[in-house]
Amino acid sequence: MTIQVVVTGSSGYLGSALAGQLAASGVAVRGIDQHPGRWTDTVGDLTTMSLGPVLDGADVVVHCAGLHAPHVGRVAASAFVDVNVAATARLLTAAELAGVTTFVFTSTTSVYGHALEDPDRAVWVDESLVPVPRDIYDTTKLEAETLVRAHHGQGLRTITLRIARCFPEPWHTTVLNRLYRGVDRRDVVAALESAIRARPPAHEVINIAGPRVFERTDLDHLRSDAASVIAERLPWLAHEFRSRHWPLPESIDRVYVSDLAAAVLDHRPACDVRAALQEQPEPTRRATPAGPVGCGSPA
Repeated sequence: MTIQVVVTGSSGYLGSALAGQLAASGVAVRGIDQHPGRWTDTVGDLTTMSLGPVLDGADVVVHCAGLHAPHVGRVAASAFVDVNVAATARLLTAAELAGVTTFVFTSTTSVYGHALEDPDRAVWVDESLVPVPRDIYDTTKLEAETLVRAHHGQGLRTITLRIARCFPEPWHTTVLNRLYRGVDRRDVVAALESAIRARPPAHEVINIAGPRVFERTDLDHLRSDAASVIAERLPWLAHEFRSRHWPLPESIDRVYVSDLAAAVLDHRPACDVRAALQEQPEPTRRATPAGPVGCGSPA
């Protein structure tokens, strides 16, 4: 039986990729967004539109729409509350009324906020770290998480994925972030597909980040001498940086950990730092030496 999935934010960077992948795999997908797009069937505002008709017959809702970190300082705080909190509440209520069985919420590792700050050592960012929001984005996403958790049960399963840094950036920045705080959009889509199929007995909050290359034993040295840790753990990467005249980072302040995703979702990210290097923009792209697996093979 084909499941019916509704994706909010279906014209956006993540929602469009998810909707396209679901459609390609034979899933019946419907998209909602304020802006037209290839995968958007309904153009409307989640804060005011009638949600019943677009959720009718749906089995799963994947909520990707929202205001994000780049909007901080450019959009009023009240808009963050309306879009990230009130619209999520409306969507949850409508999903329950429509008989939706699974609600997947895309949150962010940004909710950890000030808990990511430690002057002495890098922070091990797994789900046990208690969030300390630092801005309206963090606060409203965390409030929405609380709403999603409260709706678990009574026929609706809910799951929250805290997504690591995942948006287009300059290539050099993408490569650096993939080491410790970034995630490829393809891995996020794969995690969302797994969450759609998951049947957790209780609400779960799960980090989704790229393949992890550092260990807890590295945390002190990552803060004080990240270049040496990289040279020891990934000598091929140190070579690649030298060949491109890129400095290795002197300090890394956090390590995002998504081990729980493997246990709960059977999801293991595949797009590692090698994949980022191999996707160098033309015309200067060149091959990288043999080493760890790249995107497309489980790490």
